Amino acid sequence: MPYVVTENCIKCKYTDCVSVCPVDCFYEGENFLVIHPDECIDCGVCEPECPAEAIKPDTEPGLEKWLALNADYAKVWPNITEKKEPPADAKEWDGVADKLQYLSTEPGKDA
Repeated sequence: MPYVVTENCIKCKYTDCVSVCPVDCFYEGENFLVIHPDECIDCGVCEPECPAEAIKPDTEPGLEKWLALNADYAKVWPNITEKKEPPADAKEWDGVADKLQYLSTEPGKDA
C-alpha cells in the first residue's frame, strides 16, 4: 500500500516530501513528482510534509489513475533525494482544479 502523488502537485512541485523519505522513492518530472509504488514502504512520513496536500495513501478511493501514473513515470524520470526550491508560481497553482492537462511528461530539468 504505497503513497501516491496526486494532481495538486502539478505545477506546485514542492519537494519537502523528498527530504524525509527514508527509501528515496521519489522521482522528478519537469513540473510534478511521483512515488515509485514498488519502492515506497508505506511509512507515511511524506504525507504531512507536502504543503499542497498532494500525497495520499493508495487506499483512498479514486486514486487508481494516479497510482498508475506514479508507477509509469517512476520508471523513466530521475530519482530525486534532496529538497529544491519550488517553482516561483507554486502558490498560485496550489488548489487549482483540473491540472492534469498541464502535466509535463519531461524529466526534471536539473536532474
